[in-house]
Amino acid sequence: MNTARIVVLTIAVGAGGVAAYLVSGSDNKPAPTEPVAQLQTVDVLVAKSDIGLGQTVTPDDMQWQTWPAATASNTFIRRNERPDATTQVAGSIARAPFIAGEPIREPKLVRADGSGFMAAILPTGMRAVSTEISPETGAGGFILPNDRVDVLLTKRDKNAERPGAPDVVNAEIILPNIRVLAIDQAPKEKDGQNAVVGKTVTLELKPEQAETLARARQTGTLSLALRSIADVNMVELKTDDPAPRRGESISVVRYGVQSSTTTQK
Repeated sequence: MNTARIVVLTIAVGAGGVAAYLVSGSDNKPAPTEPVAQLQTVDVLVAKSDIGLGQTVTPDDMQWQTWPAATASNTFIRRNERPDATTQVAGSIARAPFIAGEPIREPKLVRADGSGFMAAILPTGMRAVSTEISPETGAGGFILPNDRVDVLLTKRDKNAERPGAPDVVNAEIILPNIRVLAIDQAPKEKDGQNAVVGKTVTLELKPEQAETLARARQTGTLSLALRSIADVNMVELKTDDPAPRRGESISVVRYGVQSSTTTQK
């Protein structure tokens, strides 16, 4: 092989090796990355643990938590605006429950040195009315504040058509789906108890319902029937349903037990 060909072949092989090295080097270079947008955050005061209705809030019940600024409501308490909020809020009373991790909002709190707690938790236009109960008429003590109940009126009337006959007992629901505000003077479930057995219940009523309750107290015995959480928003029975004829059996649910009363002929 002549010398010229050897020189040309050597140069070609060397050039190929250089080209392969350059190609492999370019593959190892990281691809250019686009800049990542920084998420704006803010420290928000939240409930460290569950806070019940009527509970006095302490500094240990709250903590600061990072929250996306875009989703932080104006009602949230922000650390950059109120760094001493834990001290300022401490001592307030919860007028509605908080769950752990829920932002603390002052509309759901009432100052202990302000207006009365009961007046603070009442919605506009509603009234707090108390009436006597017993374990028998209060569902055995299983009714707690913030539960919903039906108020029943039971009356015993003389049989005008048959003198000497047994009295006629009538029972009806006079106030359906009523919110319980307090049992006695305990606006919340007592620590370590699953029931509060009291002698007085305070109900949240409209003015006309308060009048109905006041009249009913003078005419018969009042009972409370505890409602299921599942049917709090269900539609009540129509008032134009036909009344039962004499001699028909009327079923009334009291304290979770169904009883029947037969109307007199």
